[in-house]
Amino acid sequence: MHRFRLGLADLATTWFACSPIQEAALSLRMWTHPGHYPLQTPAFERLRPAFERLDTVLLRSLVSEVRWIPDFLTPRPAGPAPDLRAELAMVRALPPERLRPELEQTFRPHGQPLPPPLAAGLADPARLLARIADALEEYWEVCLAPAWWPQARAVLEADLVYRARVLAQHGAAALFADLCHRLRWEDGVLSIDRRWTAQDRDITVDGRGLVLTPTFFAHGVVTMIGNDRAPQLSYPARGQGAMAGPPAPVTTRALALLVGAPKARLLALLAEPASTTDLAYRLGVTPGAVSQHLAVLHRTGLVTRARNGRSVLYSRSPLGDELTGGPRRP
Repeated sequence: MHRFRLGLADLATTWFACSPIQEAALSLRMWTHPGHYPLQTPAFERLRPAFERLDTVLLRSLVSEVRWIPDFLTPRPAGPAPDLRAELAMVRALPPERLRPELEQTFRPHGQPLPPPLAAGLADPARLLARIADALEEYWEVCLAPAWWPQARAVLEADLVYRARVLAQHGAAALFADLCHRLRWEDGVLSIDRRWTAQDRDITVDGRGLVLTPTFFAHGVVTMIGNDRAPQLSYPARGQGAMAGPPAPVTTRALALLVGAPKARLLALLAEPASTTDLAYRLGVTPGAVSQHLAVLHRTGLVTRARNGRSVLYSRSPLGDELTGGPRRP
């Protein structure tokens, strides 16, 4: 059991973030443990030719047999929408003497020796750290940033809007219960059933704040391996099915006759928050065309919009829910 002890001030400073470097590091699991994240498989199979041109031996060596990733590759976000370059700078700032302990706590608890590329590289830890950071940056630039990340970011940002609404309307207990079945909130203690380790851990948040980050590459809530880092939890993002491809939803003929087929398709998609870019991708049209229809839907009260960082996310209003016959959201 992993327990986070939060006072009232700690709960008030619990916040959400969307971390590109977390997704880059955790996505390395797609290449070492194929089949574990089936919703992402089609997109990553398209990326395989580009990935195979990189330093794949080093990149694959960063994932343990039980899918653990070294903590230093997923630094706690400094803000709700950190820049990949700033996060990479945090990776590069790791003191070289800390590299061996970070790697050993990733691989040794399960009896796995350090993979040969890492074991050999520790003869010069500063050089190995730079090589890891460079390889991760190249992986981002070549594979993830061009096509995968824009769509992924839209899904993650939509998740953040949804979670913020649950927290505001129903409180912390409902929020944590909705994140993962392994979480339990009771009397100021947030407990995680850590089935991957038998060691119990108690962490007092003590004014440092708790950061919650959605991810595509986890089946349940996970946290850092070590206890010496500021509190952070990653949980499975909602809406991952949107990453499988751009098919448009089926809409009723009556709704299409009432508002027009393009607006009807948008309303059907907006059961969950989405950005203009995300909607354009899923419908196979230009962002400009989507913006025009969204403006009309917003003026008529059928959709609402909320800013999240640099993005504006749209979702159906209660009136839009009634018109589409869709379920009421929390």
